[in-house]
Amino acid sequence: MAGIAKEGGSEKIAVVLFNLGGPDCPAAVRPFLFNLFFDPAIIGLPGFLRAPLAAFIAWRRAPAARAIYAEIGGASPILKLTEDQATALEKTLAENSPPGRRTKVFIAMRYWHPMSDETARAVKDFDPDEVLLLPLYPQFSTTTTASSISDWRRAAKAAGLSAPVSEICCYPVQRGFIRAQAALIRNGLAGAEKETGRSSRLLFSAHGLPKKIIDRGDPYVRQVEKTAAAIVDALGVPGLDWAICYQSRVGSLEWVGPNIDDELKRAAGDKVAVVVTPVAFVSEHSETLVELDIKYRGLAAQWGVPGYVRVPTVGVTADFIGGLAELVDEALRRNPDKGNCPPDFAGCFRKAR
Repeated sequence: MAGIAKEGGSEKIAVVLFNLGGPDCPAAVRPFLFNLFFDPAIIGLPGFLRAPLAAFIAWRRAPAARAIYAEIGGASPILKLTEDQATALEKTLAENSPPGRRTKVFIAMRYWHPMSDETARAVKDFDPDEVLLLPLYPQFSTTTTASSISDWRRAAKAAGLSAPVSEICCYPVQRGFIRAQAALIRNGLAGAEKETGRSSRLLFSAHGLPKKIIDRGDPYVRQVEKTAAAIVDALGVPGLDWAICYQSRVGSLEWVGPNIDDELKRAAGDKVAVVVTPVAFVSEHSETLVELDIKYRGLAAQWGVPGYVRVPTVGVTADFIGGLAELVDEALRRNPDKGNCPPDFAGCFRKAR
């Protein structure tokens, strides 16, 4: 990895990985849900109205959410898995950084610990020369990346952090990310064909959003489509049968589609097996381990889908971690306080302001 340390001394870089977080015990489920629904990027009401509504929604949904987490031991594994990613990224950066540069990777979760305030204090204690914000959301959304960056700015100001900041808004077609996805999908397609004796339909499943958010200009769906197309191109399978679908729909609002339920029913009608890959999640959590592995696997069997294979998330695969390291290196070459949108996705950074 190329780069030049500050003349006459060493430099310290703080990389902050953003993720949503998840409850670490059953008692944390309700406060986790409150934090989620109190986020103005999720419910855009004034704070004095948002707080009681968030409290009510958290109270109402907590029992069902606890039941979901009970399926995977009562807690989300996302913090441990994100810590593994942070460790792997820090190791890769250390192995490839120029002399004199020390890079430390921190984690800031949006809705459960460690949250931005505690992480900002830890970064302040590290006393970096530059801070780089790196979301673990490959595709930009106002509900994820922009929300995390906004909360970080508040926390960094409160902590007195004054180092220059660079922000990576998105990386939907970053080559390491795409290679990692393609390699895992190849294994899934081969496994499904071996199991069923026929080719399968590849379903790219992403977390859904209410359609009104996309209609306001959120680029998430467009970037999911770019990711899926890049993976299909990398796979290089002639005539590959594939589709994009969305999961985790709740409430009465109209959400982007098609929903994964609809795609599974279509596969059942076509008598074709499915290989389901999480295209927007980079680590396992309730949406993959419960929704995809338990709920939708069961529905697929119930509806007569002849085969169901779920592809793992990219996790700590060498290609994905290497891709994150490339993003860090590229961002450090640019001027601080500037956006790092790829040319095809210009505008995400402004939406995060």
